[in-house]
Amino acid sequence: MSAETATQRLQALGIILPEASEPAAKYANFVKVNGLLYVSGKGPAGKPRGKLGQQFTTEEGYRFARQTGLEVLAVVQSALGSLDLVKSVVKVQGFVNSDPQFEEHHKVLNGFSDLMLEVFGDQGLHARSVLGANSLRDNLPIIVDSIFEIG
Repeated sequence: MSAETATQRLQALGIILPEASEPAAKYANFVKVNGLLYVSGKGPAGKPRGKLGQQFTTEEGYRFARQTGLEVLAVVQSALGSLDLVKSVVKVQGFVNSDPQFEEHHKVLNGFSDLMLEVFGDQGLHARSVLGANSLRDNLPIIVDSIFEIG
């Protein structure tokens, strides 16, 4: 991948980040510690409600995960002033609100992971885990928390 910055990649992709959303309860949107930025759990814009495998398909879940990635990037940008200060995406953890029979959690979270790779190039490759949940706050279909190395 070229030496483009994250900001340049966003522009090339035609992506305009939303305003950073506020926390849903009494916690910080992000915390900076020892060169790491921890971003609290975020969900997709518009707050869709429902479960994967019931109200939503895997493909819809992928789009929700990508939207969630945009929400996370907006928080990162508000925390740092620029996405160009991200050295790498370290860890991503996704929680998928799903029917007990749903088995494509990993495909849903790819929407988030693909966006990180598009925006940060090789520095967007991260460790991750994804879990099925029988409920999430506000009945959101997905919530993702993440850790970034910053400099």
